Amino acid sequence: MAYDHEEQEQLAAIKAWWSQYGNLLTWLLIISLAIYAGWSGWNYYQHKQSAQASLLYEELEKSIAAKDNIKILRSAADLQAKFGKTPYAQMGALAAAKSAFEANDTKVAKAQLLWVIDNGSGEEYKAIAKLRLSGLLLDIQSYDEALKLLETNFPAQFSSLVADRKGDIFVLQNRNDVARSSYELALKKIEQNSPIYQLIQMKLDSLGGSSAKAAG
Repeated sequence: MAYDHEEQEQLAAIKAWWSQYGNLLTWLLIISLAIYAGWSGWNYYQHKQSAQASLLYEELEKSIAAKDNIKILRSAADLQAKFGKTPYAQMGALAAAKSAFEANDTKVAKAQLLWVIDNGSGEEYKAIAKLRLSGLLLDIQSYDEALKLLETNFPAQFSSLVADRKGDIFVLQNRNDVARSSYELALKKIEQNSPIYQLIQMKLDSLGGSSAKAAG
C-alpha cells in the first residue's frame, strides 16, 4: 500500500516517537497492570482472611456459650496467630479475657487484654482493652498501675469512661477531692440521657458533690 508524502512524514514521526518513548510507555503499562493485579490479589487475600477468621470466631462464641475456657483460649490463640490483623482477633482476645476473668484467672485475662493493647489495629478496641484492664487492676488493688494506664491516649468518645474509672480508683485511695473532680469531669463529657450518667451522679452524690451542670 502506497503512502503519500504527508502520510510518510506522519509515520516517520510516530516511529521516531515510539523509538524514544515506546519502552518507557510499555514499562509504565506493565507497572500499572502489576499494581492492579497486586491490589486485586490483596483484596482477595483480605476477604479470604476475614472469612476464615469469622468462622474461627464463631467457634469461639460456641465455646463461650458452652463455658469451655480451654477451647475459648485455643480459639483466641489461633485467631491471634493466624489472623492477628483482623478485628476478629481483637474481639476474640476481649472475649477470652472476659471468660478468664469470670473464671477468676486474672493472669490469663490480663495477658489477653495486653495482647489487644499491644497488637490491636483499632484504637477503639485498644481503648476497651485498657478500660477493662484498669478495672482488673483496680480489683487486685494495683491502683498506681491502673492510673498509669488511664493516662495513656484514648479516643475522645472514651473520655467520660476514663474520668469515671479514675474517680473509682481515687475513692479507693481515699482521695475524695480528686475523685469528686473526676466524677464531675465524667458528667461533663457524657450525655445526660445516658444510663451511665445517673450512675456517675450517684457516685458524686455519695461524696457530697454536685452535678456537673451545677459545677459548671
